[in-house]
Formats: sequence, structure tokens, C-alpha cells
Amino acid sequence: MKAIQYKSYGDYSENRLFELPRPQLRDGEVLVEMRSVGINPLDNTFRSGHYYAATPQNLPRIGGQTGAGVVVETNSNAFRAGDRVFVRGPGFGIVADGTWREFVAAPAAGLSLIPDGIDDDHAAAYLAGAGYLTGYLALTELAQFKPGQSVLAPAIGGAVGMETVQVARRLGAALVISTASNTEKSERARAAGYQHVIDLSKESLKDGVLRITDGKGVDVVVDGVSGTLTGQALSSLAFGGTMVIAGYAGGREADVNVTDIIWKAATIRGFTFRLFTPQTVASAGQALLEYLKESTLQPTIARTFPMSKAAEAVRYLIEDRPFGRVIMHAQN
Repeated sequence: MKAIQYKSYGDYSENRLFELPRPQLRDGEVLVEMRSVGINPLDNTFRSGHYYAATPQNLPRIGGQTGAGVVVETNSNAFRAGDRVFVRGPGFGIVADGTWREFVAAPAAGLSLIPDGIDDDHAAAYLAGAGYLTGYLALTELAQFKPGQSVLAPAIGGAVGMETVQVARRLGAALVISTASNTEKSERARAAGYQHVIDLSKESLKDGVLRITDGKGVDVVVDGVSGTLTGQALSSLAFGGTMVIAGYAGGREADVNVTDIIWKAATIRGFTFRLFTPQTVASAGQALLEYLKESTLQPTIARTFPMSKAAEAVRYLIEDRPFGRVIMHAQN
């Protein structure tokens, strides 16, 4: 089978196409023929060597954390041949070989049925950036979000920004705000139904939030960008507000005014999936799947690539910062 594997930590070009043996099933596993696979910014972090598991012993590694495919063989009573499934597994793409290959042997517990009416690409996009799950857990578990509150999730084109906005609306937010780096992206977002998108090429995040909220600020910030936006996002909080830091696509260092923490009685939480029990994550996933079935969530695809173009696909996601998810087709 064909697979994207990296044998050394390094730049995009380390994502190379190899011919590898088809995996053999063990008890409780399901063999899935992959159709569409997602790319997460963390896939780039892992391969570039900037992660705790980036050791020589962890090489070579097949990338990819999630995807969508069809069951072709099963050692589990939970699935049968022909089922269309979401695919993820413990440590996929990090400490275990991932989804960027034609066939994956995955534990049955890591699979779930794709609802009727969701095609392979949109199924892969739903899982790709983990934005829906991040947004849901950040809001419900860390920020203790309540219906009627206001939410800021910067970067409307990114997974955390766009998908947190969708989740916040479904949970009953009175107002949801995001940002775009330029006018073209902000206009595209508004055309897609995102009403409050601050064009950062025309005004600052803080000024935009205060304009939209009539000077009150927002109750919750879910920040998947960090860097230079963190200080402004913090200063955009309402009194007693909560800021959840869920990523650092914009940089790992931030300049903040500590008086924004003190005078606003702000709460700042760091997001990691290790905070949550498997039961909490599973419950969140089930809730989100119901939202997907009712079409409340709208996975957005920026571009698709053949798996043979994995290096370019990852570069496109990281450097071009597109509006939506980047998907690869596993069957070239």
C-alpha cells in the first residue's frame, strides 16, 4: 500500500510517499480503506520535531491523525464490511502510525459511523483540525459557558476559530466574534454567514470587539492563535471573563498587560486534551456528532490534494492559512 511516512524530523519535504506492507488485523481491530484524510497543524509540529515524542526511537512514522474511509475487514462485532467510518486512534500520527495511507488497522473504539448525507471529504474535514472538539470542551468544561454569553474566537479561517464559532452559536451564544487577517478573507467569511468578523487589516482586535459589544467586551475568549493577538484578546474581555488558550499558530510568546487580568478579574485557562477524561471526550464527541447530523455544524474545505502531494498540502495549510480545512485523498 502507499503511505506518507517521514524517516527524519525536518521540513515539509520529509513527508514522502512510500510503498509499505498492508497492516494485519489484531483482535478488536478494523481494517479501513481510507478515502479522505485530514491535515492538522499539529501534524507539522510532530514532523518538524517540536513535540515531546520527537525522539529517534519514534521514527519512522506515518503521519495523520484522522480521516474517513470504508471498512473492508473486521475483527470487531461493532462494524461490518461496507460501513463508512470516521477514523482516529490513540497516538495516531504521533507515537503510532497514522491515517496517511491507503489502509489503516484501527481499534474499533476509535471508529464511528459517518452519518448519511456526509461525503468523505466533509467527514474528513469534520475531524481534521480538532476544532469542533476543542471549541466544545473549551466552552463547556473550561469556560463554563452559559447560553446568552458572548464569545470571541479569533482566526475565522482556522480550525479552532471557525469551528468554535459554530459550536458557540449552537450552544446559544448571544454574540460570536472572530477575526480575519485581510479584507478578502473577512468578506468571504461574512458571505458564508459569519456576521461579526473583525478585519485586522483595518482595525485592531480590541477596537473591533469594543465596537461590536458597545464597549462591554466578551465573556469568553477561545484563543487558538496566541502571539501578538493574545494581549489584545485579553484586553477585550468583559469583567469576570474567561480566556482559554488553545493554540499558538501566531507564536509562542505574548505581550500582555497584567492589569487586564487584575482589573477584569479574568480567568486564564490553558487547553490540552490531557485535562479531560476519556468519558468526557467521548460525551463531547457524541454531542458534536448530533450537531453534525442536524447540519448545525458546517465543515468547510479550502482545498484537496492527492496524497502524493503531502508535502505541498502541509505547506499550504501552514503558510497560506486558508479559509477552511485541507484534505488529502488517500486513493491516488
